[in-house]
Amino acid sequence: MFPFENYKMNICFSCKKEVAIGVKTGRTETCPFCNADLHCCLNCRYYDSGAYNQCHEPQAERVIEKDRSNFCDYFSFREASAAEAHSGPMQEKRNPLDSIFKK
Repeated sequence: MFPFENYKMNICFSCKKEVAIGVKTGRTETCPFCNADLHCCLNCRYYDSGAYNQCHEPQAERVIEKDRSNFCDYFSFREASAAEAHSGPMQEKRNPLDSIFKK
């Protein structure tokens, strides 16, 4: 068990590393490790791949490129506990058929 499991941190969607950001994430801020945009849907607490427009905020405008910086006023950086970051729920899910049909 991770000793600080209730500690909340901001994790980059791309490299899965903790990033130190201020209270408000600027539109042009990038990850210091992988240079990915931080003010994007994939880092937002409202992002959900199963929701309509992949967003739980009903008033937000549709964003096509979820991994690119955008002008959404509802953006709020998703916080993950230290235990979640190390256990992998932020990582992409693997398709179970990939192991069967690998090239």
